[in-house]
Amino acid sequence: MRPPKLEAERSILGALAAPAAPAHSARWARWSCVPSILVFTLLGLGCAGHAATTKDARAALDRGQPREALQMYNQLLEVDSANDLPDQVQPDQQLYVLDRSMVLQSIDDYQNSSRDLQTADKGVEMLDFSRSTMDDISKFVFSDDSGPYVAPPYEKLMINTMNMMNYLARGDLNGARIEARRFAVMQKYLNEHENPARSMLGPGSYLAGFTFEKSQRADEALLYYDEALAYGEYRSLKKPLKRLCKLASKVSPRIKEAIEGVPDLPADDDSGELLVIVNYGRVPPKKANRIPIGLALTIASDAISPRDRSRANQLAAQGLVTWVNFASLGKPSGQYDVPRFMLDGREQPTEMVLAVDKAAHQAYEDIKGTIIASAITRLITRLVAGEATRQAAGGGVVGTLLSLGTQATMTAADTPDTRSWATLPARIAIARVRVPAGEHKVGLMARGASKTETVNVQPGGWAAVVLTSLR
Repeated sequence: MRPPKLEAERSILGALAAPAAPAHSARWARWSCVPSILVFTLLGLGCAGHAATTKDARAALDRGQPREALQMYNQLLEVDSANDLPDQVQPDQQLYVLDRSMVLQSIDDYQNSSRDLQTADKGVEMLDFSRSTMDDISKFVFSDDSGPYVAPPYEKLMINTMNMMNYLARGDLNGARIEARRFAVMQKYLNEHENPARSMLGPGSYLAGFTFEKSQRADEALLYYDEALAYGEYRSLKKPLKRLCKLASKVSPRIKEAIEGVPDLPADDDSGELLVIVNYGRVPPKKANRIPIGLALTIASDAISPRDRSRANQLAAQGLVTWVNFASLGKPSGQYDVPRFMLDGREQPTEMVLAVDKAAHQAYEDIKGTIIASAITRLITRLVAGEATRQAAGGGVVGTLLSLGTQATMTAADTPDTRSWATLPARIAIARVRVPAGEHKVGLMARGASKTETVNVQPGGWAAVVLTSLR
């Protein structure tokens, strides 16, 4: 589906590129329709964007009021409660569903959070900068908020990761395995294409390994754990891996290295295992930014074509363009906090498995040149369209006014798409503890949020406790 704003822009360019008719009346007929098109396009651009419509919900999260934020997302989705989805989720609503999923997780509504994540997973497209053409990148990076949301690869990857947490928190290994399979599809794709989002594979691979370990599938578990170890040391994995290797038919060199020096563990008893996951903060939001054309050309040097570079330099020399607009990342929240984990009144260590905000920033930096190159390409298109309008109108005062009008419209249309998954946590921490069978009191704290939960671990069993704080 092509974003409506892009269709409007191409309609303008199509009208401007129509062959000139010699008759004076034909010329007037041709360019006199342009103002109506411009007015129509500007009216379409006047609607509030995603950042504006979700501002109050994000402010509620900042205040530590997730239920208030949930009500606001329900209103945006035009539903009565979190138990509902629209009869047909429209393309411009997919991001609201994605945002709501994390709010639901933060209030321990794991079932509805899973439903929202699965809905968004099916409806949200993904843009791969390594394979897409410049036209595709321009279409999605510079589209208004009314078109379908197109996620960067790391967001698609995190959908599956966060949903595995939902299933594990509910003790649902079957659901977690299904989500792990979906995660594996993205895992394979990113590995094959050397995408910068690969740096975020660690926690999803860790959770998939845990899922298959507790499903008594040692070989599959070790495959995922091996992938996780490619992105982190994971001290909490050493003893579980030592136990698991005794049950596997094959052990990779990386796992052998990871368990080297770990002493032999006592024979299995009736103890169980507790998995704790703490998600906190929020990733950096996107924001509109601008830089001088000279700096833009330098950053985009590897991505922009020689022809567009030459044209941009010519326009800059004429004083027609001085700035380039593009989408950049803002500041994350919660990145300096340290979560706490109490087990039966005693504090336990946690380990950071992913700084999502830093990985998102690195992924952005890797494609920044391509983003700016697409911005320059569209900027050139805008100015050429303005000149085409002037010539089509026969020059003069009227032609100049129409040219300025076209350029103004295209400038408005070139506002970068600053939509993003704004409720995605900035940090993920994990802890694993071997515990005697029976009841245990778990206390978790992060970013001003806390929860206390009593879990009953069966002999040889397991339990998972998740805290998500979106402040």
